[in-house]
Amino acid sequence: MRRPATAESYAECREIVRRADKDRFLATLFVPADRRDHVYALYAFNAEVAQVREKVSDALPGEVRLQWWSEALAGCGQGEVMRHPVAAALIDTLDRCELDPEPLIDLLEARAFDLYDEPMATMVDLETYLARTAAIPFHMVARIIGAGGNHAAETMAHYGGIAYGLAGLLRALAHHAAQGKVYIPEELLARHGVAPHDILMARRSAPLDRALAELRDTARERLDRAAAAHRELPSEAAPALLPLALVRPYLDRMERRRHDPFSDGTMAQWRRQWVLWRAARRAG
Repeated sequence: MRRPATAESYAECREIVRRADKDRFLATLFVPADRRDHVYALYAFNAEVAQVREKVSDALPGEVRLQWWSEALAGCGQGEVMRHPVAAALIDTLDRCELDPEPLIDLLEARAFDLYDEPMATMVDLETYLARTAAIPFHMVARIIGAGGNHAAETMAHYGGIAYGLAGLLRALAHHAAQGKVYIPEELLARHGVAPHDILMARRSAPLDRALAELRDTARERLDRAAAAHRELPSEAAPALLPLALVRPYLDRMERRRHDPFSDGTMAQWRRQWVLWRAARRAG
Protein backbone atom coordinates (compact mmCIF):
# COMPACT_ATOMS: atom_id res chain seq x y z
CA MET A 1 0.00 0.00 0.00
CA ARG A 2 1.34 3.44 -0.95
CA ARG A 3 2.04 5.97 1.75
CA PRO A 4 -0.12 9.11 1.41
CA ALA A 5 1.52 12.27 0.11
CA THR A 6 2.79 14.66 2.74
CA ALA A 7 1.43 18.12 3.42
CA GLU A 8 4.75 19.43 2.14
CA SER A 9 4.16 17.78 -1.25
CA TYR A 10 0.79 19.47 -1.58
CA ALA A 11 2.25 22.79 -0.45
CA GLU A 12 4.90 22.49 -3.18
CA CYS A 13 2.16 21.89 -5.75
CA ARG A 14 0.30 24.98 -4.58
CA GLU A 15 3.46 27.07 -4.95
CA ILE A 16 4.17 25.70 -8.44
CA VAL A 17 0.66 26.65 -9.59
CA ARG A 18 0.94 30.08 -7.98
CA ARG A 19 4.15 30.76 -9.93
CA ALA A 20 3.40 29.04 -13.23
CA ASP A 21 -0.37 29.27 -13.74
CA LYS A 22 -1.73 32.27 -11.88
CA ASP A 23 -5.14 32.17 -13.59
CA ARG A 24 -5.87 28.65 -12.40
CA PHE A 25 -4.32 29.44 -9.03
CA LEU A 26 -6.79 32.29 -8.53
CA ALA A 27 -9.72 30.19 -9.75
CA THR A 28 -8.85 27.37 -7.35
CA LEU A 29 -9.46 29.70 -4.41
CA PHE A 30 -13.18 29.17 -5.15
CA VAL A 31 -12.92 25.36 -5.04
CA PRO A 32 -14.26 23.71 -1.84
CA ALA A 33 -11.48 23.76 0.76
CA ASP A 34 -11.36 19.98 1.21
CA ARG A 35 -10.74 19.50 -2.53
CA ARG A 36 -8.38 22.41 -3.10
CA ASP A 37 -5.07 20.65 -2.52
CA HIS A 38 -6.06 17.89 -4.95
CA VAL A 39 -6.83 20.48 -7.62
CA TYR A 40 -3.44 22.10 -7.01
CA ALA A 41 -1.79 18.69 -7.46
CA LEU A 42 -3.48 18.26 -10.85
CA TYR A 43 -2.62 21.77 -11.98
CA ALA A 44 0.99 21.43 -10.82
CA PHE A 45 1.32 18.29 -12.93
CA ASN A 46 -0.23 20.14 -15.87
CA ALA A 47 2.22 23.03 -15.45
CA GLU A 48 5.19 20.65 -15.19
CA VAL A 49 4.44 18.79 -18.42
CA ALA A 50 3.46 21.98 -20.29
CA GLN A 51 6.95 23.35 -19.59
CA VAL A 52 8.96 20.27 -20.61
CA ARG A 53 10.12 21.82 -23.90
CA GLU A 54 11.47 24.86 -22.04
CA LYS A 55 13.50 22.70 -19.66
CA VAL A 56 15.27 20.35 -22.09
CA SER A 57 17.94 20.89 -24.71
CA ASP A 58 16.27 18.77 -27.39
CA ALA A 59 13.36 16.42 -27.97
CA LEU A 60 14.90 13.18 -26.67
CA PRO A 61 15.25 14.17 -22.99
CA GLY A 62 11.77 15.65 -23.27
CA GLU A 63 10.41 12.30 -24.46
CA VAL A 64 12.22 10.63 -21.55
CA ARG A 65 10.58 13.05 -19.11
CA LEU A 66 7.10 12.46 -20.51
CA GLN A 67 7.70 8.71 -20.40
CA TRP A 68 8.73 9.00 -16.76
CA TRP A 69 5.39 10.61 -15.99
CA SER A 70 3.50 7.94 -17.95
CA GLU A 71 5.22 5.20 -16.00
CA ALA A 72 4.59 7.02 -12.74
CA LEU A 73 0.87 7.19 -13.47
CA ALA A 74 0.88 3.54 -14.52
CA GLY A 75 2.29 2.57 -11.12
CA CYS A 76 5.92 1.92 -12.05
CA GLY A 77 8.90 2.99 -9.91
CA GLN A 78 6.84 3.74 -6.82
CA GLY A 79 9.73 4.48 -4.44
CA GLU A 80 11.41 6.98 -6.76
CA VAL A 81 8.13 8.45 -7.89
CA MET A 82 6.87 9.11 -4.38
CA ARG A 83 9.98 11.17 -3.64
CA HIS A 84 8.88 13.64 -6.34
CA PRO A 85 6.48 16.07 -4.60
CA VAL A 86 4.20 16.67 -7.58
CA ALA A 87 4.05 13.00 -8.54
CA ALA A 88 3.41 12.01 -4.92
CA ALA A 89 0.57 14.51 -4.54
CA LEU A 90 -0.93 13.65 -7.92
CA ILE A 91 -0.91 9.90 -7.32
CA ASP A 92 -2.34 10.44 -3.85
CA THR A 93 -5.06 12.57 -5.45
CA LEU A 94 -5.87 9.86 -8.00
CA ASP A 95 -6.17 7.33 -5.18
CA ARG A 96 -8.20 9.48 -2.79
CA CYS A 97 -10.56 10.80 -5.48
CA GLU A 98 -10.80 7.41 -7.24
CA LEU A 99 -9.74 8.86 -10.59
CA ASP A 100 -8.73 6.96 -13.72
CA PRO A 101 -5.21 8.07 -14.77
CA GLU A 102 -5.84 7.30 -18.46
CA PRO A 103 -6.91 10.88 -19.39
CA LEU A 104 -3.62 12.16 -17.96
CA ILE A 105 -1.64 9.56 -19.87
CA ASP A 106 -3.48 10.71 -23.00
CA LEU A 107 -2.49 14.28 -22.14
CA LEU A 108 1.16 13.22 -21.91
CA GLU A 109 1.00 11.56 -25.32
CA ALA A 110 -0.43 14.76 -26.83
CA ARG A 111 2.30 16.85 -25.17
CA ALA A 112 4.94 15.01 -27.21
CA PHE A 113 3.95 17.34 -30.07
CA ASP A 114 5.38 20.25 -28.09
CA LEU A 115 8.89 18.81 -28.24
CA TYR A 116 9.32 19.05 -32.00
CA ASP A 117 9.44 21.99 -34.38
CA GLU A 118 6.91 20.53 -36.80
CA PRO A 119 3.97 22.92 -37.30
CA MET A 120 0.33 22.24 -36.58
CA ALA A 121 -1.20 21.21 -39.91
CA THR A 122 -4.95 21.76 -39.69
CA MET A 123 -7.64 23.18 -37.42
CA VAL A 124 -8.85 19.65 -36.79
CA ASP A 125 -5.37 18.76 -35.57
CA LEU A 126 -5.29 21.82 -33.32
CA GLU A 127 -8.68 21.16 -31.74
CA THR A 128 -7.79 17.51 -31.19
CA TYR A 129 -4.56 18.60 -29.50
CA LEU A 130 -6.41 21.07 -27.27
CA ALA A 131 -9.10 18.53 -26.37
CA ARG A 132 -6.29 16.26 -25.13
CA THR A 133 -4.34 18.98 -23.32
CA ALA A 134 -6.28 22.13 -22.37
CA ALA A 135 -9.65 20.39 -21.87
CA ILE A 136 -8.53 17.41 -19.80
CA PRO A 137 -7.74 19.44 -16.64
CA PHE A 138 -11.31 20.78 -16.69
CA HIS A 139 -12.69 17.23 -16.93
CA MET A 140 -10.44 16.05 -14.12
CA VAL A 141 -11.21 18.92 -11.76
CA ALA A 142 -14.94 18.29 -12.26
CA ARG A 143 -14.33 14.72 -11.09
CA ILE A 144 -12.19 15.82 -8.15
CA ILE A 145 -15.00 18.01 -6.81
CA GLY A 146 -17.62 15.32 -7.38
CA ALA A 147 -19.22 16.49 -10.64
CA GLY A 148 -17.76 13.85 -12.92
CA GLY A 149 -20.18 12.27 -15.36
CA ASN A 150 -22.51 15.27 -15.43
CA HIS A 151 -23.32 15.89 -19.11
CA ALA A 152 -23.31 19.68 -18.85
CA ALA A 153 -19.98 19.68 -17.02
CA GLU A 154 -18.42 17.35 -19.59
CA THR A 155 -19.73 19.46 -22.48
CA MET A 156 -18.44 22.66 -20.93
CA ALA A 157 -15.08 21.06 -20.15
CA HIS A 158 -14.68 19.94 -23.77
CA TYR A 159 -15.72 23.05 -25.68
CA GLY A 160 -14.66 25.47 -22.97
CA GLY A 161 -11.30 23.73 -22.71
CA ILE A 162 -10.71 24.19 -26.42
CA ALA A 163 -11.64 27.88 -26.16
CA TYR A 164 -9.39 28.29 -23.12
CA GLY A 165 -6.55 26.61 -25.00
CA LEU A 166 -7.02 28.78 -28.09
CA ALA A 167 -6.93 31.95 -26.00
CA GLY A 168 -3.81 30.68 -24.27
CA LEU A 169 -2.02 29.95 -27.55
CA LEU A 170 -2.92 33.38 -28.89
CA ARG A 171 -1.60 35.04 -25.74
CA ALA A 172 1.62 32.99 -25.91
CA LEU A 173 2.30 33.64 -29.60
CA ALA A 174 5.61 35.43 -28.98
CA HIS A 175 6.68 33.00 -26.26
CA HIS A 176 6.22 29.99 -28.52
CA ALA A 177 7.81 31.76 -31.48
CA ALA A 178 10.93 32.40 -29.39
CA GLN A 179 11.09 28.64 -28.81
CA GLY A 180 10.77 27.96 -32.54
CA LYS A 181 7.23 26.62 -32.23
CA VAL A 182 4.11 27.65 -34.15
CA TYR A 183 0.73 26.31 -33.08
CA ILE A 184 -1.36 28.34 -35.54
CA PRO A 185 -2.43 25.77 -38.19
CA GLU A 186 -0.67 25.88 -41.53
CA GLU A 187 -3.96 25.65 -43.41
CA LEU A 188 -5.28 28.76 -41.65
CA LEU A 189 -2.06 30.71 -42.24
CA ALA A 190 -1.95 29.65 -45.92
CA ARG A 191 -5.54 30.80 -46.41
CA HIS A 192 -4.47 34.27 -45.34
CA GLY A 193 -1.12 34.27 -47.15
CA VAL A 194 1.03 33.99 -44.01
CA ALA A 195 4.10 31.76 -43.68
CA PRO A 196 4.94 30.12 -40.32
CA HIS A 197 8.36 31.78 -40.62
CA ASP A 198 6.65 35.18 -40.35
CA ILE A 199 5.46 34.24 -36.86
CA LEU A 200 8.87 32.90 -35.85
CA MET A 201 10.35 36.26 -36.88
CA ALA A 202 7.54 38.14 -35.07
CA ARG A 203 6.50 39.92 -38.26
CA ARG A 204 3.14 41.52 -37.80
CA SER A 205 1.02 42.12 -40.90
CA ALA A 206 -2.57 42.65 -41.93
CA PRO A 207 -2.85 39.04 -43.22
CA LEU A 208 -1.56 37.71 -39.89
CA ASP A 209 -4.04 39.91 -38.03
CA ARG A 210 -6.85 38.39 -40.12
CA ALA A 211 -5.63 34.86 -39.45
CA LEU A 212 -5.53 35.50 -35.71
CA ALA A 213 -8.97 37.12 -35.84
CA GLU A 214 -10.33 33.94 -37.42
CA LEU A 215 -8.80 31.92 -34.60
CA ARG A 216 -10.41 34.23 -32.04
CA ASP A 217 -13.76 33.74 -33.77
CA THR A 218 -13.32 29.99 -33.41
CA ALA A 219 -12.52 30.41 -29.73
CA ARG A 220 -15.67 32.49 -29.23
CA GLU A 221 -17.80 29.91 -31.05
CA ARG A 222 -16.46 27.08 -28.87
CA LEU A 223 -17.00 29.23 -25.77
CA ASP A 224 -20.60 29.85 -26.85
CA ARG A 225 -21.14 26.09 -27.13
CA ALA A 226 -19.84 25.70 -23.60
CA ALA A 227 -22.06 28.53 -22.35
CA ALA A 228 -25.12 26.87 -23.89
CA ALA A 229 -24.65 23.95 -21.49
CA HIS A 230 -24.26 26.21 -18.47
CA ARG A 231 -27.99 26.37 -17.71
CA GLU A 232 -27.90 22.63 -16.98
CA LEU A 233 -24.75 22.81 -14.85
CA PRO A 234 -25.25 21.88 -11.18
CA SER A 235 -23.95 24.55 -8.82
CA GLU A 236 -21.42 22.16 -7.24
CA ALA A 237 -19.73 21.73 -10.64
CA ALA A 238 -19.26 25.47 -11.26
CA PRO A 239 -15.83 25.86 -9.57
CA ALA A 240 -14.33 23.33 -11.98
CA LEU A 241 -15.23 25.53 -14.95
CA LEU A 242 -14.49 28.90 -13.35
CA PRO A 243 -11.27 29.62 -15.34
CA LEU A 244 -13.48 29.83 -18.47
CA ALA A 245 -14.73 33.19 -17.20
CA LEU A 246 -11.38 34.67 -18.23
CA VAL A 247 -11.53 33.60 -21.87
CA ARG A 248 -13.88 36.29 -23.18
CA PRO A 249 -12.05 39.18 -21.46
CA TYR A 250 -8.76 37.93 -22.90
CA LEU A 251 -10.25 37.73 -26.40
CA ASP A 252 -11.73 41.21 -26.00
CA ARG A 253 -8.29 42.61 -25.09
CA MET A 254 -6.78 41.03 -28.20
CA GLU A 255 -9.32 42.81 -30.38
CA ARG A 256 -8.40 46.29 -29.25
CA ARG A 257 -7.13 48.44 -32.10
CA ARG A 258 -3.63 48.89 -30.72
CA HIS A 259 -3.12 45.35 -29.45
CA ASP A 260 0.16 43.78 -30.54
CA PRO A 261 -0.26 40.01 -31.05
CA PHE A 262 3.37 39.53 -30.04
CA SER A 263 2.89 41.25 -26.68
CA ASP A 264 1.98 39.67 -23.35
CA GLY A 265 -1.81 39.74 -23.19
CA THR A 266 -2.08 39.09 -19.45
CA MET A 267 -4.62 41.14 -17.50
CA ALA A 268 -3.77 42.80 -14.22
CA GLN A 269 -4.22 40.40 -11.31
CA TRP A 270 -6.86 42.57 -9.64
CA ARG A 271 -8.96 42.42 -12.81
CA ARG A 272 -8.64 38.66 -13.10
CA GLN A 273 -9.67 38.29 -9.47
CA TRP A 274 -12.68 40.53 -10.06
CA VAL A 275 -13.76 38.57 -13.17
CA LEU A 276 -13.46 35.26 -11.30
CA TRP A 277 -15.24 36.60 -8.20
CA ARG A 278 -18.12 37.92 -10.28
CA ALA A 279 -18.44 34.61 -12.16
CA ALA A 280 -18.36 32.66 -8.89
CA ARG A 281 -21.10 34.89 -7.43
CA ARG A 282 -23.29 34.32 -10.48
CA ALA A 283 -22.74 30.57 -10.33
CA GLY A 284 -23.65 30.49 -6.66
